[in-house]
Amino acid sequence: MNGPDAGSGGRAVTLQDVAREADVAVSTVSRALSNPDRVSRPMRERIQEVAKRLGYTSGRAPVRDSLLAVMVSGIANPYNADLIRGVESQARAAGSSLIVGDIADGPEVELAHLERLRDRGVDGIVLASSRLPEADLNSVVGGADVVLFNREVAEFASVITDSLDGSRQIIEHLVALGHRSIAYLSGPPALWTDKQRWSGLADNAARLGVDIVRLGPLMPTLDQGTGAADGALGSGATALVAFNDLLAIGILERLRRRKMHVPGAISVVGHDDIFGADFCQPSLTTVHTDAEHAGRTLVDLVLGRILSRPNAPIVIPAQLVVRESTGPVESR
Repeated sequence: MNGPDAGSGGRAVTLQDVAREADVAVSTVSRALSNPDRVSRPMRERIQEVAKRLGYTSGRAPVRDSLLAVMVSGIANPYNADLIRGVESQARAAGSSLIVGDIADGPEVELAHLERLRDRGVDGIVLASSRLPEADLNSVVGGADVVLFNREVAEFASVITDSLDGSRQIIEHLVALGHRSIAYLSGPPALWTDKQRWSGLADNAARLGVDIVRLGPLMPTLDQGTGAADGALGSGATALVAFNDLLAIGILERLRRRKMHVPGAISVVGHDDIFGADFCQPSLTTVHTDAEHAGRTLVDLVLGRILSRPNAPIVIPAQLVVRESTGPVESR
């Protein structure tokens, strides 16, 4: 039987009490007590000492399955659907329950979601493309283990896609085709990924001596791509690079309506290689990163199966997939 915590008024000591006293997440306490090989020896000994001192035993309070959450910016985005699929399959294999939330409506909604998850005592959170300021992110997560996808913040483990290398591959591909004037249709300005993609594009354009302009910001949707296409054509660029595939496919649709041949009149490149990028008309040249693999890796990270050093994110490689939407520069 659990002994009472001196400050708890005689109630049974819980995992939450041990986690609070040891200043770790509930899921870390659960692992240390039920599956000790999954945590480091110093952490295990520290938690076991706290549990013993508080009088906690597992007889009165059996360890429950962990409760995880994944927050994405736009559940309808096929790339995020792949990410969620990877998170769900790995969480299920680990015996964890999963909550899915959408933070596409901005930082205020993201903050509200995280506060509710903290209050529910969720054990681990996979937070994708967070737009919260670092101060808010640090203050709201409480005792939960949080891992970030496509965002780097000190003190948080993270998994990122290699946007810098993906951007390098795009510029080198377009330059090899003869393009010397490129436009980037940017995503939401608070997204870390957008900053990375623009940085990689701009740096490599400068290195290879080609002009590049940044247009936007735009929401990463089909409709925004359709609406932005005319302005992009007005930039005089011979190649358009979109923040993501949804924007790029929207651009292709608008160009089709204007009866502009792609890639004869202009080339178009996307990011993410979503479902449908290979059979839109024309098929889309884009940067592939394995979202399902990223999702599985994030769950392993939040459950402590793999370790990540602070400020050393796990990087998912990027690979340019060349299809029909890019070609040599032709006279207009």
